[in-house]
Order: sequence, then C-alpha cells, then structure tokens
Amino acid sequence: MRFEDKVAIVTGAGGGIGLATARRLGEEGARVVIAEFVEARGEAAAKTLRDARVDALALRCDVASESDVQRVVDAALGRWGRLDVIVNNAGTMIFKPIEAHDENDLLGVMRVDLFGAFWFIKQAFLKCRPGASIVNVSSIHAVETTPLVAAYAAAKAALLSLTRSAAIEGRAKGIRVNAVLPGAIETPMLRENPDVKSGVEHLTPGDIGQPEDVARAIAFLASADAEFVTGAELRVDGGRLAKL
Repeated sequence: MRFEDKVAIVTGAGGGIGLATARRLGEEGARVVIAEFVEARGEAAAKTLRDARVDALALRCDVASESDVQRVVDAALGRWGRLDVIVNNAGTMIFKPIEAHDENDLLGVMRVDLFGAFWFIKQAFLKCRPGASIVNVSSIHAVETTPLVAAYAAAKAALLSLTRSAAIEGRAKGIRVNAVLPGAIETPMLRENPDVKSGVEHLTPGDIGQPEDVARAIAFLASADAEFVTGAELRVDGGRLAKL
C-alpha cells in the first residue's frame, strides 16, 4: 500500500473528485483529513470513509483564509505527528461575461481556486518533512476554455504557474509539487454548467470521465511511484484536448 502510515489532507473532499481522492488515498493506507467548507458535507464524507475502515477526520476549512488553512495543517500534525500529502482540490466557478464581473466575483474565485492552494503550499513548505507531495487540481480550462468562465479559467491557469514555481522552490526542501488537469468529469459542477446545458461546450459520452479517474492520477503523483516527477501537468481528459 503506497500510503501506509502516511497522512493526507484533501480539500473540497465532501464529494466529487475530492471525495474520490480521499477514498483512494485511504484505501491505500493513508489517514485522511477531509478539509471541507460545508461542515455537514465534510462530516458525511468522513463517515463514509470510516465506514470503509479509513482513518478519517473532517475539519471545516475556508481555504481562502490563511488562518483556517494553518489551523487544519496544525490539527493534522497534532493528531498524527506528520503530514505527507496535500491535495488542493477545493474550487468554485461562476458563469458570467467578463463585463458583468465585479471585484467580488473575480476575487471570490481567485481566493478559493488559487489563494487556497498558495496557503496550503506555504504551510507545507514551513512544516512538512522531505518526501512530502502536493497535488494541485487545475483544469483543462487552464489550456483551452469556453465563454462565461474567464475568472475560473484564469485562476486555474495561474494555479499551473504556481505549481511550477512551487516545484522549483520545493526541490531543496524535498517536497514535490504537481498538477492534474481534469477534463469533463461526472460531477454536479459539470451538469450545472450553463455552457454544457446550452451546447456551447459540446460533450460526447467518451469525453466524460469519473471522479475515480482523476483520483487515480492524483494518487500516482502523490506516491513514491512519481518520486522523480515534480512541476508536471497531467491532463486527465480522455484525450479530449488532443482532438483536431
């Protein structure tokens, strides 16, 4: 088991990709912190994992708050004495034309999708031992995008830049930092996307993956199997962006 006796924090793990990732890491031996903004969702997710014999703890966390992030990291270290994996999965998305955005719209997305990862990386660099691994969940919207999601696409593109910078600075600390870029994944966020509903973003059945597809990629990057991989950007989109 690749994560036996290791400790992982997964943000936004109340459902979707986050919960699938927490389950995958737990099944491979990790003790898992569910860092979730909605407390009830976090507790339900942790119960699901505990029912599957995973040692799981739910903690409410607003990833946009540096103090919240520090509290969650300190709680994991206080409970288990170590922190080996951080998966920055928490994200939010709004659908508006650029001219309809105000400052709160833009900063609201950036604080969750970009700043949250920044604060967790900072804490990891301060407190994690060599051998730790960070995986940032970006999006194919960082590479190719559609109308009405400019704030989200910009934040996810910036997250890739942060991944590269953190990988460079993390080398001396023995901490790897990588990113996954999910494509269309079967989650509520996908089905609530007005571009998908309207057909602006066209999807075929073969374009749609499952949260577990992304979880497997995250687990690889977080594990010792990828010990010589850092600063990488791994697309998990079923080849959707490779089409002409």
